[in-house]
Order: sequence, then C-alpha cells, then structure tokens
Amino acid sequence: MRQLTTEDLKALEVDLKNYFPQSLQVYGCIVQLNRNGQRADPVSVLADQWPEFRVLLIKLEFREKGDLFKDMTVFSKNDVYLRDLLAHSDVIDWKMFICLAAELHHEKMLEFVAINRGVPMKKEAVCYMLVLRDPSKLSHVDSSLLKLSSLNESHLALVNRSWKFGCEDSKQMIKNMILNFPSCCVLDSDDQPVAWILNYASSALGMLYTLPEHRGKGFAKALVAVMSKTLHSQGYPVYCFIEEENHLSYSLFTSLGFTEEPDYRAAWFVFNDL
Repeated sequence: MRQLTTEDLKALEVDLKNYFPQSLQVYGCIVQLNRNGQRADPVSVLADQWPEFRVLLIKLEFREKGDLFKDMTVFSKNDVYLRDLLAHSDVIDWKMFICLAAELHHEKMLEFVAINRGVPMKKEAVCYMLVLRDPSKLSHVDSSLLKLSSLNESHLALVNRSWKFGCEDSKQMIKNMILNFPSCCVLDSDDQPVAWILNYASSALGMLYTLPEHRGKGFAKALVAVMSKTLHSQGYPVYCFIEEENHLSYSLFTSLGFTEEPDYRAAWFVFNDL
C-alpha cells in the first residue's frame, strides 16, 4: 500500500467525484483533510496503487485512549480487490478493535475475511445515505429568531451523553469534532445548548439532537439548514447517514431537499471487542 501525499490528496478529491455515491464517504474524509490538514484526526490515506488506485483505505493513527473508537473507512472499485487486500496483507492489525465504515454489499466478503482471520465480526449499523444536491429549499427555513452558536469543549459531556453510541471511549472523537469541524447549536436564555448538530471526519452531518423539553419548536430543521448552507458555501459535500429504522430523521432531512441514494447502503462493521 502507498501512503498518499498532500499533493496526491488534492488530485484524489477531484478523481473521487467520478465514483459517487460509492466514494462519497471517503471523498468527504479527503475534503476534510484538504481543508483542515491532520490537526483533528491524524490518519494515513492508503492506496493499493497510484494513481490508478483500486482500493482506498483511511486508517486512523492510534495515539491516545479513545482513538480506537474512530472509524476506518474504505472505498473499493471491486469486491475482489478489497478481499485480497484484507485477506492477504498486514495493512490492518486484526488483533485490535476495528470499526470499518464500508458499503453494505461488502458484508459477505467481510464475513469471509473475518472467519479466515479468526476474529469476531458484527454489523453495528445500516444507514441510508441522504445527499443535498439542490440547497434551494433551505432558504425557506427561518432561523433569524434563534440564538445560534458553535459548540465548544465545555459541551463535550452533554453531546456525548445524548449520542446513541456515546461512552467513555467516544469522548476523544467528539472533542476533536467540536474543536476542529463545523458545528451549530441553539442556545437558551442562559447560553446553554438545547439542540445541536455536528460534522464528522467524513464531512457527514450527524449527532443531531434536541433536548426533550425543547422539541417541537423547529430547532432541528433550523440547525440542519444552517449547517448545510455553511458546508455548501465552503465546498464541502452536504450529506448524512440515517439508520434504516429512524423514520423521523429521514422525514426531516428529505423535507429539506435531501434525497436518498437508492442503490447505496452504508454499514459499520465491528471486529473484536472494544
């Protein structure tokens, strides 16, 4: 595997557009790296060959407690190339906890690799990919009366506690997101967040949450609109992942103009125990 340079990543950002929607998650990671560098999540972007790559792997560098919680992300032009890479190379340390973000259709192949590697595997989540291609609908959402701000590090515990997957090990990831990527929150009269949305290392919108006592006021719709406008104006892809059973969030995002990629399902596969 070749580790890509800063110049390689600039070229890769352009090339990956040719493989949407399958490449969108890796593309989002590359956009973040090209805009923000390695300051938030030090990673290695690896290609099986260059420039005519077949497999791309975004591999986290584990430097401190909590780094294991972050996703490893892959894009492959062909299932066979990815299987051969995972089955026959040492690019991944299979003794460690791994959370791999990949397309759902890789599941059977990943099960084969896990069995041959002798490691346990489970499917953690399956999501729709919703993409905003036309931001015109966002202009209909009025957020002018809301007190909006960005999240800061003092809000870490609140965000972590409300997130479905929040735990002690997720704190480092959320801290990096708050400090380095765009976020937005609605503040109450005491300047405390009552609703918020963040941006993942893959550029995807996520962790949208409103405190129960403040629901039904349109905060979530306003936050999605504000963040989407910000990301779109800065050249980021505007998209999100919605778990298949989360009908409420699906309706919210589609009402704002996000559309489902019908032939794509994102999945997160976990190997070993955290």
